[in-house]
Amino acid sequence: MPLTAPPADIVADSVFDQEWVTGLYKDLHQHPELSGAEEWTAIRIGLELRRFPDWEVTTGIGGHGITAVLRNGKGPTVLFRADFDGLPVAENTGVNYASTHSQLDSTGQRVPTMHACGHDAHTSSAFGALSIIDSTRDKWQGTVVFLFQPAEESSIGAHGMVTDGLRSIIPRPDVCLGQHVVPGPAGQVLSAPGPVLTSSTTLEITLFGRGAHASMPHRAVDPVVLAASVVMKLQTVVSRELPPGKFAVVTVASVEAGKANNVIPDTARLALSCRFYEEPMRARALDAIKRIVRSEAAAAGCEREPDFKFLGRLDATDNDANVFSLVRPHFDDFFGEDSLDMEPWTASEDFSVIPRAFGAPYLFWTVGITPRRQWNRAEQAGRLDIDIPTNHNPGFLPDLSTLPVTSKAAAVAVLGCLGHQWPDAPANWSVDTGVANGMDAKAVRRARVETSPAN
Repeated sequence: MPLTAPPADIVADSVFDQEWVTGLYKDLHQHPELSGAEEWTAIRIGLELRRFPDWEVTTGIGGHGITAVLRNGKGPTVLFRADFDGLPVAENTGVNYASTHSQLDSTGQRVPTMHACGHDAHTSSAFGALSIIDSTRDKWQGTVVFLFQPAEESSIGAHGMVTDGLRSIIPRPDVCLGQHVVPGPAGQVLSAPGPVLTSSTTLEITLFGRGAHASMPHRAVDPVVLAASVVMKLQTVVSRELPPGKFAVVTVASVEAGKANNVIPDTARLALSCRFYEEPMRARALDAIKRIVRSEAAAAGCEREPDFKFLGRLDATDNDANVFSLVRPHFDDFFGEDSLDMEPWTASEDFSVIPRAFGAPYLFWTVGITPRRQWNRAEQAGRLDIDIPTNHNPGFLPDLSTLPVTSKAAAVAVLGCLGHQWPDAPANWSVDTGVANGMDAKAVRRARVETSPAN
């Protein structure tokens, strides 16, 4: 008895406590915490899980990570993941539940914090789905894992949970699921097979010149001029080094050099964010970046080679075609014309670290959260990029009417996967606490953002 009815019917007939999910969402929204410092949020999630005494709860995985497992007879194991960290952004939404929170960041500076990427909606929706799965257990068999992940914004949360022994804490999932809220007509559920989010490579480059008095540039090797030359030359990586039909982004997001107006500094630092869907394009672009930077440094007369420090890497989110083919018809059944094809998104996610660690297929979809009148008005005026706040914008705010949508989308997908017969685990998979995607526990600890609790 995998399922006694189609997933859409099970969810449609279930009881959904919208007031509870909305209240939880508003509470989380008012108390956002930075990556690695989600102490209050983790406690709040743990307290909420007490409503469900039959679930096996484990806390403190890789920092503040939490899992909840419900074993309900023989059948598949399905994992659903939700992240819960916030961002150093000052909220400007004007709602009465807006965040006024602040925390100390990694430099010791107090910064405002906001759930500007919708992770509060992800977590509260996960609870909505969990409640549906819990209340309908007479209609399905198997094991369900809800995983609440910290530190997604710093790209180390999933790695941290895996390297802290996640594979020995929960049963191996046959399939992993996740979702993200995005700007778009409220209530639209968007899914697709193949690459849907880019890989991300974060790179810091230090250029070494020779300092001097600002009135004596002939005595210096000016790293500021060198940095300017490098920034301009890097603009040719995508336009001249990669095939025209291939997607790539190379953004110089930060340039730092010097502290005084009468001093030519001896170093300059560039921070790059690079995005790709295909690994060969990533490798080709990085080779070009290193070649260009070294050549420009040599042309400027630098006596020391530039330093390249890779601060983070995430693989592309590449949805399994079989999982998509299984789940999409259930979305179509439940959401009708609001179940649509997902366009590839240029953002990056660490969600896929978890299924890769288990050798499991996965599906990651998005849900539109912009009030439809607002979206339609901006679309008709040709002002979508101007009038509709994106993720990480101070005005980004999910419409409360979408919380049932995200909750039920997760429940439909979980139930759909519980009704499927999955292949056995890969032969080379084992339960251990080893590396995840090339990042070991020491590297995770080194990368973790040190923050102080909020007021």
